[in-house]
Amino acid sequence: MISKIINMADRIKDAEDRFLESVLRPESIADDGFSERVVSMIRRRIWLRRLTLPIATLIGGTVAYKPVYALALAASRVLTAVSAPVVELPAPWLPQLQTIVFGAVLLIVALLAALLAAD
Repeated sequence: MISKIINMADRIKDAEDRFLESVLRPESIADDGFSERVVSMIRRRIWLRRLTLPIATLIGGTVAYKPVYALALAASRVLTAVSAPVVELPAPWLPQLQTIVFGAVLLIVALLAALLAAD
C-alpha cells in the first residue's frame, strides 16, 4: 500500500520541480559496449581467482604425493625401530586430572571474558 502523502507530493509539482527532475534525470551515455566489456572482464577475473587456488592445491598435492608418502613411510619405520621404554614418559611428567580440569575451566572463563569484552 502506497502512502497518500507520497501520492499527493507526486501530484503537486510546480514548474521548478519539473525542471529539476528533467535536469537531474540520468541519461544513458553511449559507450559502444565499454561497460559490458569491463563487467565481463571483472567477472572473468573473479572466476579466475576462484579457480586458481583449488587448481594450484591439486597440482601441488600431485607433485608432493610421492615425497610425502616416502616421508611417512620413513617415519613409521623410525617409530617402529625405537623401543617402547624410550617413547614412554615418566609418571611424574604426566599432568594430574585436577590440573587438566583447572586448565579447561580457566580456558572457558578466558573465552567467555573475551566474548563479553568484545560486545
